[in-house]
Amino acid sequence: MRFISRDAPPRVVHQLQGAGIHPLLAQLLAARGVRDPAEVEPELAAMLPPAALKGAEQAARALADAIARGERLCIVADYDCDGATACAVGLRGLALMGARVGYVVPNRFTTGYGLSPAVADLVATQPGGRPDWIVTVDNGIASVDGVARAHELGMRVLVTDHHLPGERLPDAEVIVNPNQPGCTFPSKNLPGVGVMFYVLLALRAELRARGAFSAATQPRLDNLLDLVALGTVADVVKLDANNRLLVAQGLKRMREGRMQPGVRALFAAAGREPGQASSFDLGFALGPRINAAGRLADMTVGIECLITDDAARAMQLAQTLDAINRERRGIEGEMREQAQAALAQIQLQGSGEAASISLFSPGWHEGVVGIVAGRLKELHHRPSFVFAPGSDGCLRGSGRSIPGFHLRDALDLVSKREPGLLLRFGGHAAACGCTIPADGFDRFAAAFEAVARDGLSPALLARKLEVDGELAPQWFDAEVAQLLQAQVWGQGFAAPVFASRVEVLHQGQLGERHMKARVRLLDVPAGAGATRELVAWNRSDFLPAQARVAWRLDTNTWQGRTQVRMVLEAVEEAD
Repeated sequence: MRFISRDAPPRVVHQLQGAGIHPLLAQLLAARGVRDPAEVEPELAAMLPPAALKGAEQAARALADAIARGERLCIVADYDCDGATACAVGLRGLALMGARVGYVVPNRFTTGYGLSPAVADLVATQPGGRPDWIVTVDNGIASVDGVARAHELGMRVLVTDHHLPGERLPDAEVIVNPNQPGCTFPSKNLPGVGVMFYVLLALRAELRARGAFSAATQPRLDNLLDLVALGTVADVVKLDANNRLLVAQGLKRMREGRMQPGVRALFAAAGREPGQASSFDLGFALGPRINAAGRLADMTVGIECLITDDAARAMQLAQTLDAINRERRGIEGEMREQAQAALAQIQLQGSGEAASISLFSPGWHEGVVGIVAGRLKELHHRPSFVFAPGSDGCLRGSGRSIPGFHLRDALDLVSKREPGLLLRFGGHAAACGCTIPADGFDRFAAAFEAVARDGLSPALLARKLEVDGELAPQWFDAEVAQLLQAQVWGQGFAAPVFASRVEVLHQGQLGERHMKARVRLLDVPAGAGATRELVAWNRSDFLPAQARVAWRLDTNTWQGRTQVRMVLEAVEEAD
């Protein structure tokens, strides 16, 4: 591990400070490419306009016509948090504008991902009869056969998605996707829930133009921004300026107590306080509870939690999601231990270090392979794929990648080099899924390793961590920690990590899996807060007597007393 210091251009720091931004925050934001002070507390008026998103206005006209004719719509969702929140946004928003709308969510274990022919058949046989329109959310851009089947059954299709398209687009009536050919929308990182929100904005404008609403009577779509923020953070899309705006606005509403009953219930189930909501809460507390339903059970539970207006029912559903998530953590822990043992055995038998990781076990759970792949990627800094048996006899794999290695492009190369191996695949740069034949794992592992070796240089394979340098002693306090926690951090806009040379005065175990130490900062003058507490989560091995550590600023409140502390992120290797 090597630490790389971020560069904050002094001129930009000065400009941000001149706009009234806290000196430390100005430095951190400048180092992350922020140049405009308006990005710090963005207003909704600064959102990219819906008209810039290809297909949004066409979708608005089609939906407005369908509403006018009393036609029935059915949302086909996805079984992750982005898909669940996109479905909830679509259901709530379309209903506000007079639509007759229901939903179907594919099952990971039976119908598979997205609008497949089987899902089109399922939609057509819903209670109440065949709908007139299918509206996909967070899926559909690869559903060539599914859209064709929907047409055979007499249904029209509106695709809203954000995943990268394949060589052939589905023959849908309308496609809204910032990554489709010919779309010049500046934010290519808009998640599925964001795409659906933009379609609703365009629809509201269309209905307003038709005289259905005035500016005073139109539905308040900003009330859906708590769901947009949750899906955006949970899907780990890059937090560009537009996505940060959406998340910031959603968090603002949560802190003010304005949120769906299901979101409030999820905060309670996770033991979090919505009045202090942060992007960390969305990504590591609420998001995993929604995702757990799609991984182990049925995402209907998650969607129902987000769409109910009954607070008691929302709490009951949130508690169910919490229980499913606890089960998921247990399964994940066992799989992670087995994966580490299998990887150690492979490394023991192999010659030289591999550029990728591919693992399979017949006893693993297909709903958890993505999480385990992510853990392996974090631990070993290698593109990682983990496979488990699917209910159809094939193997289902989920992959996670490191910066500089585009995972979907890598799978595209594998499919070209090994025809017939990838039965289905899709995703984006950082995360992908695929299905291979039951006997295809060894072929996949070899082909994926070859692509990784071709595409990854030694520099990309070296573990690096970007840090923000030493934190000045005057900023080591609870007020600054709370200021930083209130900002929107996430993928592509990393939370602050500081670096310090420390001497370890004493250290010991904290519970069964953690560590706590008292350290002295070697580059801070004595008496200026140079002795501090450092905690290390999920670390059992002790620190060396002296080390350069990367850490986050954190607070811990116990019995009414708030303590500021360092939370260990990494230890730099000695030269």
